[in-house]
Amino acid sequence: MELLDSLDKKILNIVIRNARIPSKDVAAECGVSRAAIHQRIQRMIDLGVITGSGYNVNPKFLGFTTCTYIGVNLERGAMYRDAIPHLQNIPEVVECHYTTGPYTMLIKLFARDNEHLMQLLNDRIQMIPGVTGTETLISLDSSIDREIPILPPPNI
Repeated sequence: MELLDSLDKKILNIVIRNARIPSKDVAAECGVSRAAIHQRIQRMIDLGVITGSGYNVNPKFLGFTTCTYIGVNLERGAMYRDAIPHLQNIPEVVECHYTTGPYTMLIKLFARDNEHLMQLLNDRIQMIPGVTGTETLISLDSSIDREIPILPPPNI
């Protein structure tokens, strides 16, 4: 049995575009009752399909003008478990990925400016036990920011 049916996918496509859309509008677009929409959404939350909702805040309006990606190398890959708590204590770090390729981890952070970024790198990130090096990439602009599309299953 498929985890998501076509109605679930239709609901997801609607709420991904606008998480604040009233259930009655989703129900009207899907041709089902408002109660059915509530049940479907709650089921997808319970299953972990929908992992959150809320507002996206533009960091620039909070004074964070520099978006940065930092490749982090560790002495051993398995040390990433020990590094995570240190990174969680740095509020400016908004994403962390354990990766393959040239870096052990790739993190995304926001800094107020280059001086703040340098302080985060030198005094916080590079001081984490096991960190052997970092490479910093500053984002000049973000052109695409979206959720993964909800596609129908391929015809086999």
